[in-house]
Amino acid sequence: MRILSRPTSEAAAAERWAIDAGAADIATLDIPPSAHRRRVFAIDVRFVVRATAAGAWQSLDVEIDGVREWSRRIDTHGPTDSLDYHCRRVLDIGRRLRIRAVTGLGGAQRMRLLVEAEEQA
Repeated sequence: MRILSRPTSEAAAAERWAIDAGAADIATLDIPPSAHRRRVFAIDVRFVVRATAAGAWQSLDVEIDGVREWSRRIDTHGPTDSLDYHCRRVLDIGRRLRIRAVTGLGGAQRMRLLVEAEEQA
């Protein structure tokens, strides 16, 4: 897993946090608290698969701070397919955020699991 970017300082205009878990089945992104300001994040989770057999399927569960926020299981359509989830979260001063994506599949191959959180103005 690779963290793509982090803010360089607390004073940065907008924070962007991301983790590219590649073909891993779970990705966890932790955003530390700010002691100085309230923040709003747009969160995007993307799971991409390649079908390897007839009847292929994929699933994605998204947890926010340990609570299941969203869950889907769908049939895979075409040679590649994805499941995407988008939401927003407000972080008050001193609050951290943990985003966890858990994937499942059958008759398919994991290609990419990406979790991103971008601060909104």
